[in-house]
Amino acid sequence: MPKDICQIFQVDQDRVARSRARMLDERTFVELAEIFKVLSEPTRVRILQALSEEELCVCDIAAVVETTPSAISHQLRILRTNRLVKSRKDGKMVYYSLDDEHVRNLFEEGIRHLKEG
Repeated sequence: MPKDICQIFQVDQDRVARSRARMLDERTFVELAEIFKVLSEPTRVRILQALSEEELCVCDIAAVVETTPSAISHQLRILRTNRLVKSRKDGKMVYYSLDDEHVRNLFEEGIRHLKEG
């Protein structure tokens, strides 16, 4: 018998009820899964790291990540759609930054998780 499952089947109804009461609604699960899906692409994670210290324009991000501005624009569109980055226009320049502190915290917690692993 596998060692990673219980050897008997016994449901603790009180624990199940407490856990169910704390469950998020389905829409929240779907939206959270979408964020993790967006973060599953390494180039997007590199972009988030590049933006974690300061705002950058597309050309700067492309230079940091070592890819084309076109590829960066495509990834930024996905990140913006999912509210992970935001942009601001300054004359002819468009600068990108992390959308808010939650994004920074999510990124930093992921790094901490890997380091403490």
